[in-house]
Amino acid sequence: MEKATFGAGCFWHVEEVFRQSQGVVSTQVGYMGGSKENPTYEEVCSHTTGHAEVVEVTFDPFRVSYDELLRLFWECHDPTQFNRQGPDVGSNYRSVIFCHSSDQIDLARASLEREKGSGRRRLPIVTEIVAAAVFWRAEEYHQQYVARRGGGSCSL
Repeated sequence: MEKATFGAGCFWHVEEVFRQSQGVVSTQVGYMGGSKENPTYEEVCSHTTGHAEVVEVTFDPFRVSYDELLRLFWECHDPTQFNRQGPDVGSNYRSVIFCHSSDQIDLARASLEREKGSGRRRLPIVTEIVAAAVFWRAEEYHQQYVARRGGGSCSL
């Protein structure tokens, strides 16, 4: 199994997109990329910790490729919105790919270049590609929030 970690706005929506994908073994939502150890949701939303809301995806690379996960990432949010997604505003909602290996960094950069050249975006893409940091699991009530509430998604 391998891990992939993505920030693309509200982690509830992003988790649901990946959770429903073939080859994904498990998902969990949490926080990454900030300075505070073991932050709470309230602390992350205060915009003082530097964390992004993320989904950590555990996947079987024989059933789904990292490139396919990257495709889902580009499709599930607007990577041209700086520090926001729709009505959700703040650096915790930023578009970011946290890479767990040098191969993931190379694949993420190549996918970014493909997305830039695709003509699908009117505005510049602001997605960050950075090395994965410590993943801090979010509180239980955030885990699989959309699935537990009976909704298909909390799309923008």
